Formats: sequence, C-alpha cells, structure tokens
Amino acid sequence: MSTSKGWSEEQGRLRKELNFKNFEMAVDYINKVAQLAEQHNHHPKIINTYNQVNLELWTHDENAITELDWKLAKAIDELDVNFE
Repeated sequence: MSTSKGWSEEQGRLRKELNFKNFEMAVDYINKVAQLAEQHNHHPKIINTYNQVNLELWTHDENAITELDWKLAKAIDELDVNFE
C-alpha cells in the first residue's frame, strides 16, 4: 500500500527510499532524522548505501505500525531536504 510523500506500507512497516546527489548529503539527512528520532523517542531503522537512504518505521513493542510511526513519518516529511 502506498501512502503520501513516498512512504509505503509493507510487511507491517512504513518504508521510504530517498536518493541524494552524494554520500555527504545522505549523511546530513540521516543526522536530521536522528535528531527527530531523539525528540520523538522513537527510532527508525536507517540503511545507507552511498547516496541512498532507506527508512523503516514500526513500533517494536507492538510489532506493527502505530500512531508513533505516523507522527515520526510526518515529522520526517517536514524536514528541509536538499537532494541536489
């Protein structure tokens, strides 16, 4: 199932893939996501391969997508992101 802003629901997870111009920009984005995760006390799975970042959100205690995941996804979508 597809959701807004590039998120998809797959196997009980919210997933999003982003591609940046280079590794440094990808890492900058990861650091922004990490700060949000700390603020929300909810932490995504983050996979980085060169300029690509893959995010997965789910609530570990529930082993499912919950309101916590949707709130963090929305906050992530509101980040000021530069892909160029």
